[in-house]
Amino acid sequence: MGLKVCKFGGTSMATAEQFRKVAAIVLSDPDRKIVVVSAPGKRSKTDTKVTDMLISYAESILANKNSEPLYRLLMERFAEIIRDLGLPEEQTATISDLLKSRAEADRNHPGRYMDGIKALGEEISARLLAAYLRKEGHDFIYVDPREAGLILSDEPGNAQVLPESYDHLHRYLSSLEQRVVFPGFFGYSASGNLVAFPRGGSDITGAILSAAMKAEIYENFTDVDNVFAADPRIVNNPASIHEMTYAEMRELSYAGFSVLHDEALQPAFNAKIPVHIKNTNNPSAAGTLISLERNNNHEMPVVGVAGSSDFCTIFLSKYLMNREKGFGRRLLQIIEEADLSYEHCPSGIDHISVIVRESAFTPEVEQRVLERIRKELRPDKLLVKRGIALVMIVGDGMSKRIGIAKKATAACSDAGVNLEMINQGASENSIMFGIRKEDMNKAIIALHEAFFPSVP
Repeated sequence: MGLKVCKFGGTSMATAEQFRKVAAIVLSDPDRKIVVVSAPGKRSKTDTKVTDMLISYAESILANKNSEPLYRLLMERFAEIIRDLGLPEEQTATISDLLKSRAEADRNHPGRYMDGIKALGEEISARLLAAYLRKEGHDFIYVDPREAGLILSDEPGNAQVLPESYDHLHRYLSSLEQRVVFPGFFGYSASGNLVAFPRGGSDITGAILSAAMKAEIYENFTDVDNVFAADPRIVNNPASIHEMTYAEMRELSYAGFSVLHDEALQPAFNAKIPVHIKNTNNPSAAGTLISLERNNNHEMPVVGVAGSSDFCTIFLSKYLMNREKGFGRRLLQIIEEADLSYEHCPSGIDHISVIVRESAFTPEVEQRVLERIRKELRPDKLLVKRGIALVMIVGDGMSKRIGIAKKATAACSDAGVNLEMINQGASENSIMFGIRKEDMNKAIIALHEAFFPSVP
């Protein structure tokens, strides 16, 4: 067998008991040579994630408020893990030094400062897991992303991996005789600044290391047995999905699936490395394998239903718009120059809609954008619809099965959900419905029942 990269999420690192489970999983397979970890997550539903505690800690320092109570809470959280793992007391002093030294960093760039504080969750998790594995007599070391050569774009909170990272990482990690514990979520810019991926970016770190090392498989351990066909918080007892493609997972992640960060698959996809979603608390479960192709397209044309509610629509109509060269380009340029990304752009001969994230389309931005559209494009009609949800059904087998769209629209109709927009991509592996936000859960339930009727 070849090398495996395994990544453990926040719930897998929440307590000393979870650390032991992680260690047992890693040690059960000698091919698991690179371990990537998140910051400790919630110990219970009412608990606070360490990353959220660190954000509050940074915010209090930046606001010149008393950060000492937050520092003590963080130290209590880490000290509990250290004590319960039986690690030496000097580990507590090391973590205290890390928190204090990072807190004293330059505050002139708040975004960069925030990244430095947030990254401590993953760094401390990785240091403690490596220390525990060594204490138990196993040859593991903590590897710092700077030392390994994980070079990212200098965009605090939104960094992207640079191409040269892959060669750096391969060369460095291949030279090590020990097995590795690597912190997720952050790396360093070419100029040496610590920078973080978007929230949930530990998944991205794992995928990058898998690609760099040409791993046999990237194992992503979380707190569910497998990916479900719909969000179990919305649908009771949703169908289990044991096999899906990269493209399907990417579409579902975009539309609201929270199992994987929606950018996490790209490095693995580019390197054609399968991703296996598994459960830290039940490692013998089959999990969900994500790869280039799946074998059950015919039996299961749809693999999932997902929805997200943070959207609004800018709708324009203009007679003979299709004869006006450059109309769409000029419209999207206005959107771009307002620092917005457009999500979708369905159109007809005399009308066009641009769907954007509602959270980014503030009233001030809306006013500027609409003024420019009126002045530069002179539409006959211009309006904004807020409170839009996008619900998607996804499956690579949809293009080979007649009647999928009919079945989906009938399910929504029977549930009393009005469809304000329907959009099917050229790949034909997804159909998207624009609906009112308050109908989103109702639509997801109806679509799940339509395509997974065997689930009680």
